[in-house]
Amino acid sequence: MFTERTSVGLDVHARSVAAAAIDSDTGELIQARLSPSKEQITHWVQALPGPVAVTYEAGPTGFDLCRALMAVGVRCEVAAPSKVQRPSGDRVKTDAKDAVHLARLLRMDEITPVAVPSVDQEAARDLVRAREDARGDLMRTRHRLSKLLLRHGIVYSGGAAWTGRHDAWLRTSALPQLTSAATRLTFDSDYEAVRGTLARRDRLDAHITQLAADSEFTPVVHRLGCLRGISTLTGFALAVEIGDWHRFTGNTIGSFVGLVPSEHSSGQSRSQGSITKTGNTHVRRLLVEAAWHHRARYRIGKTMRDRWDQAPAGARARGDVGNRRLHARWVNFLERRKKPTIANVAVARELAGWCWSLAVMDD
Repeated sequence: MFTERTSVGLDVHARSVAAAAIDSDTGELIQARLSPSKEQITHWVQALPGPVAVTYEAGPTGFDLCRALMAVGVRCEVAAPSKVQRPSGDRVKTDAKDAVHLARLLRMDEITPVAVPSVDQEAARDLVRAREDARGDLMRTRHRLSKLLLRHGIVYSGGAAWTGRHDAWLRTSALPQLTSAATRLTFDSDYEAVRGTLARRDRLDAHITQLAADSEFTPVVHRLGCLRGISTLTGFALAVEIGDWHRFTGNTIGSFVGLVPSEHSSGQSRSQGSITKTGNTHVRRLLVEAAWHHRARYRIGKTMRDRWDQAPAGARARGDVGNRRLHARWVNFLERRKKPTIANVAVARELAGWCWSLAVMDD
């Protein structure tokens, strides 16, 4: 609820900041063009008639400005850009107008804030996203190498690809079949990229595993690991990306990650479409991948027992119930002849709710 005297909107860019302040007592509009220096912005805000509240849109400039303002006692809300209301008939967009618009929305309590992560959480999130980038890079480099060989009619048929045996085949069998010197150089470049990216991913995996074993996120990771498909890497990624799980409920967590159906209803008509795909893309991908693990028959193997040994008894019992329920959902969808991809998204949506129930559980 807005209780301050002055509302401030900031349109923050890498090299400039457009600022606008509205004094609720006098109605005066104060505008300025500032540098992105946190010290200058903080000094300008503190010179306004207080108390002051500030808002700016979340973006690539991060949360350091918000933390700097909060440190000097100024309330700051980082607005979700997708939730900022904009007049459909307004065809003129400038930084100054955007700053005034944000200041007015803040004054009317029409800002939907995003959760500002702590410094440690943001650092862990950067590590997880670096690993996600390495995973994507590895997939692309492997595709380049395999398609290079395919263009020359060289196809591996000795089992699963990208194993130790496949790596030996690449060096001892595939490479000698390339007769052109230029093609061999291309192969060497692509193969070197695969090996280098794989090593980078493995280094990140080792650091994430170490951090997951001894950090503020460790209890949540252990509880999430009671569900099938939630490994240490997946559980840690979910923990740092979501952050404060208490912001949600079992029903709203699916909407946050974009796993609920889109809808257009008017009058007596109601039409639902594909999932919204809003919110955190990384979390949504992890949940969709984890949901596939619940299709197979539920067995409590050694891997699951090892994860359960690290979790409290209540989380183990809760995870067992969730695993049985999610597999039953898969069986029900298959009996109804649902497409596996559609069924998997529905299971992923329910899996998000089970993850929430474990994350908010007290040890």
